[in-house]
Amino acid sequence: MSEKFFIEVNCQQKNHDGERICGDVFYSKRLQDEERTIIVLSDGMGHGVKANVLATLTSTMAFNFTREHKEVNTIAEIIMNTLPVCSERKMSYSTFSIVDIEHNGDTRILEYDNPECFIMRGTEPLIPEWQCIILNSEQNAGKELRYCSFTPQKEDRIILWTDGVSQSGMGTPDYPFGWSDGAREFVEKMVKNEPDISARKLSAKVVNMAYVNDGYHPKDDTTCATIYFRHPRKLLICTGPPFEKENDSMLASIFNSYEGKKVICGATTVDIIARELKREVVDSMEFTDPDLPPTSQMDGADLVTEGILTLSKVNTILDSYNETVTLGNGPAEQLVKLILESDIIDFVIGTCINIAHQDPNLPVELEIRRTVVKRIANLLQEKFLKEVKLKFL
Repeated sequence: MSEKFFIEVNCQQKNHDGERICGDVFYSKRLQDEERTIIVLSDGMGHGVKANVLATLTSTMAFNFTREHKEVNTIAEIIMNTLPVCSERKMSYSTFSIVDIEHNGDTRILEYDNPECFIMRGTEPLIPEWQCIILNSEQNAGKELRYCSFTPQKEDRIILWTDGVSQSGMGTPDYPFGWSDGAREFVEKMVKNEPDISARKLSAKVVNMAYVNDGYHPKDDTTCATIYFRHPRKLLICTGPPFEKENDSMLASIFNSYEGKKVICGATTVDIIARELKREVVDSMEFTDPDLPPTSQMDGADLVTEGILTLSKVNTILDSYNETVTLGNGPAEQLVKLILESDIIDFVIGTCINIAHQDPNLPVELEIRRTVVKRIANLLQEKFLKEVKLKFL
């Protein structure tokens, strides 16, 4: 990940009124080995299962061809040739937007039939130099795509949406021709009011406003995705006592000097850090989760929880998490909220074996700390595009 900025990516959606499946498909992946992030948004024609299948096909192909560094004309031709053509409209079923970000270089955007993406530099719109690509193969002759590239700076944003956003409110007195220009003005206003608004929050506000425009009955699948280049938000999670007792002071020093939010998971771990830093731990008697012990407080820590049980529950929550999940206020949910708000998560894992967790009467899912943390780390990297570092003591 570039030292200049972190790339926060988030997508929010609402389905066409009455549909259980969204016909818009969003796909994003961080290629760790190449220092690249690829984002694809595809809108299948119509709505429901059929639209979803076609948009899934389009976004998967778009991602794979982009990953292979194929020319933009080639990517477009292959997708167009592969997609079925509507018997009535005589046109391909899916639109797409592809954003290919080199972490230390240029960002390339290729669009076909989706509303033009909106780029902001700080609080002002940025108008890139769009090129028009006209396909000339026999099957797709005359079809037009938009392409641009630019070098992103910190506090840049790229906002993508489907026509469920741009056409929301169409036919109403406020937006007789849809919300297209209004959506851009809305984004500008949001960013000016809150210059550090997260990708997640901005996407949600756009989708919710489109929902309001349609009278709370979306007339199309509605999707907004935001890419935000910003200073990374860091989180430290310390869990487990060090293998060697002489490393207790190192653990406390890492905790004390860390620049970012700080969490301690484990009674022994917090006792060690409190002892080394000469701080007091205050236990709470408020049980917010029947499965877990209550949290504690210590000066300098944003959250103090029990260890392995809490981490196991965090893993379970993250594994099944999606944008429709509402998090409670239990210790594990509080930790998940902190994780989701952060970009770089640093784990410091003590490797001293906890005798309590070797009891054969304890449930099998109570795994060794290292295994649980590695599972969480994999989820955060693959599913949530977080940058994760593990340090074992």
